[in-house]
Amino acid sequence: MLQISVDTPTGLMTLTEEDGAIVRAEWGTGGGDDTSLLREAAAQLVAYFEDPARGFDVPLRVEASEFQKKVCEAMLAIPLGETRTYGALSKELGVPAQAIGQGCGGNPIPVIIPCHRVLGANGLGGFSGRGGVETKVWLLKHERAGGLLI
Repeated sequence: MLQISVDTPTGLMTLTEEDGAIVRAEWGTGGGDDTSLLREAAAQLVAYFEDPARGFDVPLRVEASEFQKKVCEAMLAIPLGETRTYGALSKELGVPAQAIGQGCGGNPIPVIIPCHRVLGANGLGGFSGRGGVETKVWLLKHERAGGLLI
């Protein structure tokens, strides 16, 4: 696996490439490999933190169960600046809301696959990335969805 680390406002993130797709994004250091895909993914991550409207268009591959893949697809469909509840996604996918929470927590490519856009019915819900809920709030405010929170 090839990796590149990117300094972001939420901490150092490491992107992992395997077989022509980004398969992981995680907080912490990883590596300094140099491939065209890693350079492009790193540039898009930096651009997102400058202006979230720029979005991402690098190839992704979720290496997980079929259920996890469906949850990630549903999260990718949430537009920038918007949120969904665990309950809304549970209805969409026909599974309990708790399963959606587990699916969000198991997201292997956070930020790029926006699990931070999924909220509880009466609050933020959790966030498994570095910084926990504070990072989730930061990302939502950065995407101008913060007005929903405060």
